[in-house]
Amino acid sequence: MSHEIPNLKTLLGRGRGGGLRSRARGGYGASGGGSEAARDHAVRGTDQDAAGSRVSCVELGYLEDPYAEFFAIQSSTRRLPLLNRGTYVRTSAIDQLVDRFLATPTSTAKQIVSLGAGTDTRFFRLRDKHPNEILIYHEIDFPTNTAAKLQSIRRHTELQDRIGDSHFTMLPTGDSYHSASYNVHALDLRSLATLSSDSPLPELPNLSAGLPTLILSEMCLIYIDSSTVSAIMNTLLTRYLKPTTPAAVILYEPILPHDAFGRTMISNLSTRNIQLPTLTAYPQLSDQRARLKKYGFVNGSKAADTYFIWREWVSQEEKERVAALEMLDELEELDLLLRHYCVAWAWRDGEESTHFSKAWGEVREQEGG
Repeated sequence: MSHEIPNLKTLLGRGRGGGLRSRARGGYGASGGGSEAARDHAVRGTDQDAAGSRVSCVELGYLEDPYAEFFAIQSSTRRLPLLNRGTYVRTSAIDQLVDRFLATPTSTAKQIVSLGAGTDTRFFRLRDKHPNEILIYHEIDFPTNTAAKLQSIRRHTELQDRIGDSHFTMLPTGDSYHSASYNVHALDLRSLATLSSDSPLPELPNLSAGLPTLILSEMCLIYIDSSTVSAIMNTLLTRYLKPTTPAAVILYEPILPHDAFGRTMISNLSTRNIQLPTLTAYPQLSDQRARLKKYGFVNGSKAADTYFIWREWVSQEEKERVAALEMLDELEELDLLLRHYCVAWAWRDGEESTHFSKAWGEVREQEGG
């Protein structure tokens, strides 16, 4: 799945009547038909667009990620300053929350499960940043996406070195890989929503039922209807994990679908056979907090839009560094874009742990919304 909505490479300017006009800049979509297969193809196709956005940010100095180029198969294209800034804020926000999780002491290893990971490089970056942390990392995605990622890893010894596997060997299908530290699972997440209570679970090797676990969904669950998402989360939190296991989630998703920007976004996506069911199901920050509580994250549920995160989480010194990287004239448009995306994070501590409360309890969220 994807970390970036296709065709949202759009500058929104004010027309004569005070309305909004958009100038589309590329993106992926599916042509023809509204079948589930066509929509899946459209979603899968956005992954390389997200990879290109990361490379653009790295080349300009927004982000430090020596691994991004290994997964981007398209020629490098410099993104609009507006979009580079948005990618920077999103990535930095999630990095801060993940770093707090890993930096909080515990007597056990820790586990991360990344849903719809695609070409994401977070595992490799975390290995550099937290070399002494005992971390078991899992990625789940469509088989076509996992196969492409594993082929990239096979081509680059730098990636194999970070995994710590000098004899990198995939399963015969070529779309899955398992090791003590890094696991790639070829699986349609929706299959987790259709299981009866006595149905056997799809095998996810090396997934521990008892370790403190962080679930990441960066533009993944947004493509699935809300009832199916609830069932997926229930399966992960109560069947793959013990109900008493400390667990948390970080979501990155768009919000505010009913104003001019939101309506334009939905209209653009519909022409490319892309639907965002949870956008209309959870349109406000308050809805995001409430949904996470319903999933069972009873010890904390917080949310903030990326405009708030840019203002409150990024230091003045860092703001000045980022501002100096390239000229950005569309400040009003940037504010508008950042207000339409959010990060939501929530947790349950389990019976004998306060791990996530210690890690995230003091993280500032946005009031109201």
